[in-house]
Amino acid sequence: MTALAADFLDRALDVARAAGAAAAAVIRHHYARGVDVETKSDATPVTIADREAEIAIKNVLRGAFPDHAFYGEEYGREGAGDYLWLIDPIDGTKAFVRGYPFFSTQIALMHRGELVLGVSNAPLYGGAAGETAWARRGGGAWLDGKPIRVSAARAFDAGSAISIGNVKALTRDARWNVLGELIRRSGRIRGYGDFLHYHLLASGRIDLVVESDVNILDIAALAVIVREAGGVFSDIDGRELTLDTTSVLAGTPALHAQALALFESVRI
Repeated sequence: MTALAADFLDRALDVARAAGAAAAAVIRHHYARGVDVETKSDATPVTIADREAEIAIKNVLRGAFPDHAFYGEEYGREGAGDYLWLIDPIDGTKAFVRGYPFFSTQIALMHRGELVLGVSNAPLYGGAAGETAWARRGGGAWLDGKPIRVSAARAFDAGSAISIGNVKALTRDARWNVLGELIRRSGRIRGYGDFLHYHLLASGRIDLVVESDVNILDIAALAVIVREAGGVFSDIDGRELTLDTTSVLAGTPALHAQALALFESVRI
């Protein structure tokens, strides 16, 4: 783990939160008025709100860190160096265009391949004020200014709760049976998805999240938040996150370990 000064991380986190607020202003403007939707080459939707929000984020970040590199959902990789900002201006564009508020802005900083801070800004979830979670390495996790912590859950039982997101890839092999076993052992199964189940996990309201079809830009900031809240966040095979990560296993330390052992038992 590369050492970074706490004062640098605090400053970078403040800038990232300001960048998230700038994106939120753009998103609220377009959400109220409606936007035209285009389809990208990967068959996912994109709007002017996505593009303008990414530009707004970069303008704030560049003002403070002109030498840093960027990897954004809409404009790809820009620059090179030890510091790489990972940006998804609207994670959940499908929700955005259909008019329900389960979308967010995700901003994370990676230093020499390690995720060191994250901001998850859901500008309309829960009302006009929205909801924002943030964390930096060694600084704890916060939700709307209050410290948060994962639950104390240690077993899959009647009191445990699992949330799943995109799990299409799991349906193709024996890992689908593992997910079924986890569901049978747990008291509740939900599909909160996107930012929401990670906010719930980090604040102790659910205990495990499983996803098999994600992009690193969707989850980088959320990984820092969950980890700083005391949780464990890896891919389904237990590996550290990289720019190529496509799956998630995140939870309390005990439940993550138990779920990982089950997935490892059927590893293909």
